Amino acid sequence: MHLLPSQIVHGNARKLEQLTLSGVDRRLEIEWVAGVPLGLLNNILEHQVIPDYQSVMLPLLRLTGDGKEYRIGDVVQKLAGEFGLSANELTEMLPSGGQALFSNRVHWAKTYLAQAKLLEITRRAHFRITERGRKVLQEKPGKIDVRLLERFPEFNEFKERARASQSNELSPRGTLDTSGSEPAAKRATPDELMRGTIADIEPALSNELLERILASPPSFFENLIVTLLLKMGYGGAREEAGRAVGRSGDGGIDGVIDQDVLGLDRVYLQAKRYRPDAPVSEPEIRAFSGSLGAAKASKGVFVTTSSFTRPAKDFAQRHPFKMVLMDGAQLAALMIRYDVGVRTADIFHVKKIDEDFFNDE
Repeated sequence: MHLLPSQIVHGNARKLEQLTLSGVDRRLEIEWVAGVPLGLLNNILEHQVIPDYQSVMLPLLRLTGDGKEYRIGDVVQKLAGEFGLSANELTEMLPSGGQALFSNRVHWAKTYLAQAKLLEITRRAHFRITERGRKVLQEKPGKIDVRLLERFPEFNEFKERARASQSNELSPRGTLDTSGSEPAAKRATPDELMRGTIADIEPALSNELLERILASPPSFFENLIVTLLLKMGYGGAREEAGRAVGRSGDGGIDGVIDQDVLGLDRVYLQAKRYRPDAPVSEPEIRAFSGSLGAAKASKGVFVTTSSFTRPAKDFAQRHPFKMVLMDGAQLAALMIRYDVGVRTADIFHVKKIDEDFFNDE
């Protein structure tokens, strides 16, 4: 539990014989300051705990309650003041050294609130409260945690995507495991925990990628798709092999990938930026197939940030042209895999015994 000096209970006792902090028993000389033992005060101040990401959720949402747009860096500083963190605590780093621990937890709190649609991303590093977020604040909750966020279907869908991406069905450190069963950390090997943690991170990153795409201009999305397919190896090593050609809303071709130097073998692209609740329907796939026919093409890729209806998928499967449908989940996964729009934040080195070194033969 995170304690501030103002939250210390002023006891009436005149003698404190033993105090246990961080699992270490310490004998304290009793000196009183404003009704608080000086030794107790010093030990509490020296062992303040940086709040976990769930403890940050309610203060973060309250901070945005005025409806203004906030920058994440400014929010980190404001919350650090609210929690009474020292300069050393504010700059305490993750073990990897890639980010400050408190900043990392604020970012995760923001991500989870956004997945539950209590916050909305407005632009790079900026966000604001939603109408749903205001309603939650009006309820005056004692805390906001994962259990409260499970009231909202969008958050549960996010959890399901996280679980589906974990081959071992583990949720490390209890971040998404609220079943009340034995903690995953006790059931898993260290290797499973490490891999499961990475699997927890990717669904949140995928959602943020799609949100950023939706907030970008249509031409950006078209160029993104061309860049992604080139990174995947289509068009060979030639940068000029791909280009965006379409205009938003024209129902035609948005991009072309030349598989050979002469352009005899081409892949045609269609890109649609739709909200998650607006799937691509069969008529749009029909229109794309017409565009392929007009271009005398035999290969096409239709990419969307949302999903496809069953009739749309059926039409693509039975059409004589080779037509691939890529939905938002596949798009984000491929962007992460091929490093499009993402960068490596941390690298963890896992060591093991070098058997050759200890081999005497």
